[in-house]
Amino acid sequence: MSASSGGNHNDTLVISYLTLRKAVGILGMILPFLLIFGYLFFEKDCTFPPSISQFYYTDMGNWFVGTLCAVSLFMFCYNGHDKGDKIAAKLAGFFALLVAMFPTNFGSYADMHCSRITDGESAVANTLHYVSASIFFLTLAFFCLFQFVKTKQQGPVEGAKKTRNGIYKVCGWVILISLGGISVVSFVPGLYEKLKSFKPTFVLETIALLAFGFSWLIKGETFFRDKPAS
Repeated sequence: MSASSGGNHNDTLVISYLTLRKAVGILGMILPFLLIFGYLFFEKDCTFPPSISQFYYTDMGNWFVGTLCAVSLFMFCYNGHDKGDKIAAKLAGFFALLVAMFPTNFGSYADMHCSRITDGESAVANTLHYVSASIFFLTLAFFCLFQFVKTKQQGPVEGAKKTRNGIYKVCGWVILISLGGISVVSFVPGLYEKLKSFKPTFVLETIALLAFGFSWLIKGETFFRDKPAS
């Protein structure tokens, strides 16, 4: 194989990774808004679900599951630049798939009279859903705080990479704080009842997904790219 053909092959691989990162970022960011618009156009007379996961029971359920499966597929295809990238991506893909396949309980607090699926409760599926969702978000935070900030630059990090690293760290902490907020709202007695009209779980999940999606768009060189070498 000639040097030129080898270079073209490497360029193709780089483009593929950048495309995967952008695709993952876009899917993560559009999911909550896709569900909101679907609700407004098709289910505006129904009760708005208290969380993104409970859109599973609405007419937008197929979009919810399909988007998670797409994210899972892209994660399984993504190997990154080192072993940490590869392992984290496979974990994220696996747990995103579990979130899609094992729905949360319908919940007595979710008075969704327009449900497309018969109300069914499964302690096993519910537990798998929340554990998988937590690990999925933790893995995304790991990408932001540890994997994306790595660099081959010698000495202090400067330029666009310094800006990107700052964004990655903010996104990682936003994901962790949002996950912590969901836990507080869920487990502090009486807190959810006081805040439920504001849909706190949905809002915090949306914030976490926006941080996740934006970090992957940055990693895909959508914004704050390095300046071409002169």
